[in-house]
Amino acid sequence: MHSSHFRRDSYSIDSVTFDYELEVCVIFPFETLSCSFTLCGLLVDECIMENNFGRSTISKKPNDTMKLLVTTFMGIVFGFTIGITFPVLSLNKIYHPVDIAPVGKKFSPGVENNSSSAQNLKHLSQIWVPSNPRGAETLPPDIVASESDFYLHRLWGNPSEDLTIRPKYLVTFTVGISQKKNIDAAVKKFSENFTIVLFHYDGKTSEWDEFEWSKRAVHVSARKQTKWWYAKRFLHPDVVAAYEYVFIWDEDLGVEHFNAEEYIKLVKNHGLEISQPGLEPNRGLVWQMTKRLGDKEVHKTAEEKSGWCSDPHLPPCAGFVEIMAPVFSRNAWRCVWHLIQNDLIHGWGLDFALQRCVEPAHQKIGVVDVQWIVHQTVPSLGNQGEAEDGQAPWRGVRERCRREWKMFQDRLKDADKAYYKSIGIDPPNSTVR
Repeated sequence: MHSSHFRRDSYSIDSVTFDYELEVCVIFPFETLSCSFTLCGLLVDECIMENNFGRSTISKKPNDTMKLLVTTFMGIVFGFTIGITFPVLSLNKIYHPVDIAPVGKKFSPGVENNSSSAQNLKHLSQIWVPSNPRGAETLPPDIVASESDFYLHRLWGNPSEDLTIRPKYLVTFTVGISQKKNIDAAVKKFSENFTIVLFHYDGKTSEWDEFEWSKRAVHVSARKQTKWWYAKRFLHPDVVAAYEYVFIWDEDLGVEHFNAEEYIKLVKNHGLEISQPGLEPNRGLVWQMTKRLGDKEVHKTAEEKSGWCSDPHLPPCAGFVEIMAPVFSRNAWRCVWHLIQNDLIHGWGLDFALQRCVEPAHQKIGVVDVQWIVHQTVPSLGNQGEAEDGQAPWRGVRERCRREWKMFQDRLKDADKAYYKSIGIDPPNSTVR
């Protein structure tokens, strides 16, 4: 069965009034439905439905208004059905990965997106630049200052007028006051094109004020620390990026036959990325590779003892300098700094691994013979150790050096194995000594 009632009303279109009559039907199961819609007394549409055991026929006359009404009604029914059928989907739980965010925008994972329109606009306007240095992604690139230097600035005036000269090279010495005269002689071999940095392992800095050059040098003090401890902490590649070459030298070097400006010219002419001055052959010589050759300007290879070199292009026959007076190009130092282990402060074994930082190493690592130095082998830092079991302080320091060498070798071998395993191939023969 069904029930129905009629509703009569009117509406206007372009100032013309239309009367309509709508029979509203309530349908009961298995009963015949008959509805009619009358506009201005004319039958516009009619539907006749019989019960489920009979047949049904539908006849329609085109009418845009009726189509609109039917479409709207069906949309409401469909939406209601979907709404009660599926669980509630919360947009608050949809995350926006950073890597699919528009360029220059930041979407933070896990942040609920339930803010107002104004808040959304503010969120979209935040800066996020993945190519910026780590930690600076929220800064506009033009304000990021990722590099620095050791240039000294005054406290007044226009910053752009602070520097009358911008040194192109950097030289560092790790020093104690007992080597004051030797360092004074060494520093005078370096022109105003060099920034001078002294690392003080004995804590004494003001005692150097008697030298005029000391007033424009940079002084860093930490007691009983080595030059590689200082280098790892104060010579980050971004801090020394302004310098084309970085000299990291010991304090006990005789420089009577050395000129820094001439040395730089030779290094550039021969394409050396890592180098050192030749060593006087009669004083403290260990490796043939670092021995000064009197008939050469620069050499890059040497003959070593039998069995010491598995390959003539590998250390210590090539691609090798010692750690007492190395000189690094800007690019080579960026690699070497990462090779230095934070806790292995003496740097032993580092000289055999330097060849990993330039390619081809046997061509870009060499010794400058015509600018040579003398290693005086003064164990001043070694004496900063502590006596144990009745042994001299320097013996404990030397033992630590040997232990660190072994540790560095093991770490490098393990790192090689882990890398080659990760890419599924067998590691080549190790070049770690």
